[in-house]
Amino acid sequence: MSKKMNNDKLTIFALGGVAEIGKNMYVVQYANDIVVIDAGLKFPEEDMLGIDIVIPDITYLTENRDKVRGIVLTHGHEDHIGGLPYVLKNLNVPVYGTKLTLGLVENKLKEAGLLGDTKRVLIHADSEIQLGSTLKATFFKTNHSIPDSVGVCIETPEGNVVHTGDFKFDHTPVNDQFADLHRMGEIGKKGVLALLSDSTNAEKPGFTPSEKNVGIVLDDIFRKAQQRVVVATFASNVHRIQQVIDATYSTDRKLTIIGRSMVNVVTIAAELGYLNVPDGILIDPDEVNKMAADRVVILCTGSQGEPMSALTRMARSTHRKVDILPGDTVIIAATPVPGNEKYVGRTIDELFRLGAEVIYSGSNSGVHVSGHGSQEELKLMLNLMRPKYFIPVHGEYRMLRKHALLGESVGIDPDNIFLLDIGEMVEIQNGAARKAGKVPAGNVLIDGLGVGDVGNIVLRDRKLLSQDGILVVVVTLSKQDGTIVSGPDIISRGFVYVRESEGLLEEANRIVSSTLEKLMSENVNEWASLKTNVKDSLGRFLYEQTRRRPMILPIIMEV
Repeated sequence: MSKKMNNDKLTIFALGGVAEIGKNMYVVQYANDIVVIDAGLKFPEEDMLGIDIVIPDITYLTENRDKVRGIVLTHGHEDHIGGLPYVLKNLNVPVYGTKLTLGLVENKLKEAGLLGDTKRVLIHADSEIQLGSTLKATFFKTNHSIPDSVGVCIETPEGNVVHTGDFKFDHTPVNDQFADLHRMGEIGKKGVLALLSDSTNAEKPGFTPSEKNVGIVLDDIFRKAQQRVVVATFASNVHRIQQVIDATYSTDRKLTIIGRSMVNVVTIAAELGYLNVPDGILIDPDEVNKMAADRVVILCTGSQGEPMSALTRMARSTHRKVDILPGDTVIIAATPVPGNEKYVGRTIDELFRLGAEVIYSGSNSGVHVSGHGSQEELKLMLNLMRPKYFIPVHGEYRMLRKHALLGESVGIDPDNIFLLDIGEMVEIQNGAARKAGKVPAGNVLIDGLGVGDVGNIVLRDRKLLSQDGILVVVVTLSKQDGTIVSGPDIISRGFVYVRESEGLLEEANRIVSSTLEKLMSENVNEWASLKTNVKDSLGRFLYEQTRRRPMILPIIMEV
């Protein structure tokens, strides 16, 4: 490590993942070396109309691109790798990840046409990587709901910064990849300057149950099911997928996989040796209806009630290949992500209407356990690391606050715990830490092929259109004397049904005509003034009549 200069500072901040669930991206900077940990996405909130996904704002990184030494990935979930194709278009830096994580990333980069341009570096739990002249990264194994998850220790001249990644302490993991408690203890013994730790389950007391428990429950359900079994889970929950495969095999059934993301993950994980798929167990979706109902398992996407997912389409009887039949057993092996409860509830209702037996996590069924540690595991991590400074990450603000209280309960000085918003920096110099200003941070919205071209104003217009509709007013004026040559013609969309509101629209026509004639008589012929007056007078009239405020677009032409 290079000798510390007193005027160099260590800076830590999040561009996503604090005070929110998703789009995790954390930055550690010392002098002229920047390391980025993860580059995730999150799904849009309800008021983000038409938006497909949300990624972090990386303005700070692009402005300092010559200092960014690489992006280090903790594991292969969408909220940690989903933003990479967009980030790498603007920031061509090396990407470091474990075997399965890079396998999933490469699939994304291939789709985005970036595979050839991106340097990918394979790491494992014993790797050491030098990142610039002042930073070095080492790793430690963790348990999560996907194999090959690691935590990261960034060695800096100020001290060690540890990011746990997503973790739980599962003492009977499905893949026998145990969390490396010894390595964590060693890192803690050497001294941890700052710990960034997963806060997802900071509100949940006790311990998170083992993933193995789910396998036992699935096996039992499969044996009792009289007909087909449909299992919906996260495509990236590789451990859960393995347990579905095991239960299918032990009950002598055949398995078909439906949903593009599920097929992708199963293909990659099986090719890389992270899924054990017995020969002859997989069948094509077309064969499902040709087999006896009690011999079939269908593994699909849709555990979050997503409108276009396989399970939702089956529930609505619009899937091309599979219909849900009375007596089928449907297992939703996931809990709803905050904000998705309504969609999941609707899907469950529709499945019950079709006569299916639905087993879901809200019914205390044991078909889901979290991949994140609960309070006692978070305390264990804090005690293993014994950090001087503690920064709770990966959670909504209330989760970060609860995690901070857990930190206090195990003896961390409250003054050494930092609750951050995205962009807020913690600066550490000569061992002393303080909050120090902000870097640009926020949401970049992706709509179709457009990245960041939809902002607050466009969203506001979409919201307005969705609430009260739009009226387009078309008028043609004479160039010579300013009289109305044709129109006004009023086109309504989403405001009122024209055939039932002819009286209202005729009166609206009359108001537009009289407004324009009055302005012409006063020699007002600036188009901006004409349009503003038409909007104001028509808007007032429509609000008085309907208590609605549609968007009004006047189009004035001259001939």
